[in-house]
Amino acid sequence: MTQTFAALLIAHILADFVLQTRWMVTHKRRPGVLLLHTALVLAAAQGVTGQVAAPGLLALAAAHLLIDAAKLRLPPGLGAFLGDQAAHLAVLALAAVLMPDLWASGCWPVLLPDPGALLTALLWLAGLVLATRAGGFAVGLLMAGLAAAHPPEGLPKGGQVIGLLERGLIFVLMTAGQPEAIGFLIAAKSILRFGTVTASEDRAVSEYVIIGTLASFGWAILAALATTRLLAALA
Repeated sequence: MTQTFAALLIAHILADFVLQTRWMVTHKRRPGVLLLHTALVLAAAQGVTGQVAAPGLLALAAAHLLIDAAKLRLPPGLGAFLGDQAAHLAVLALAAVLMPDLWASGCWPVLLPDPGALLTALLWLAGLVLATRAGGFAVGLLMAGLAAAHPPEGLPKGGQVIGLLERGLIFVLMTAGQPEAIGFLIAAKSILRFGTVTASEDRAVSEYVIIGTLASFGWAILAALATTRLLAALA
C-alpha cells in the first residue's frame, strides 16, 4: 500500500506542478483545458504506476476533475490552494487503501531489476518539486495581498528565484541529514538583508521579507520531513 501511495503521489505532483503550465492554470475554467489537465493526470498515473488499463485510475482522474472543478468555484487564494491539495491527498490515500497492489501489479516490477530504486528516486524528485515549485505557489498566494498593498522593490522575479533556490537547498540539506546547515543559510540571508536596510526604509518592506522568508523556509522543511518519512516507510 505504501508503494502504491508513493507512486500515486509522484504522479499527482508531476501532473499538477510539472506538466500543468501557467497557461493551463489561467484558462482552467474552460472545459477543454480542464479536461486536458485531467488527461495529463491520468497519463501521469498510468506512467508512474505502470498500469494502462486499471479502471481505478480512471476513477482517480475523475475525482481529480471534480475536485478541481469545485476549487474553481472558490475565491482564489492560499486557502483554496491548500484545501484543493488536501482533498487530492485524501483521494490518493483512499485509492492506495482500495488498490494496495497497484504498483506491485504494474509493469515496472517486472521490467526493472530494482523497481524500488526507481520509486525511491522518483519520490525524492517529487519531494523536491513539492518543496520548490509547489512552495512557490503557496508562498506567492500568501504574500499576494501584502505585495498588492506595498509592492517591494527589486529585480523582476528576483524574490521568486531566491525563494526557489533557498527551498531547494533546504530540501537537499534536510533529506541529506544535515538540518543544522540551514542555520548558516538563515545567517547568510540575514546578513545580506541587513546590508540593504537603511534608516528610511519602510517597516512594511522588512516585515514583508521576514514573513516571506519564514513561510518559504517552513514550507521547505515540512516538505522535506514528509518526503523523508515516506522514503523511510518505503525502505
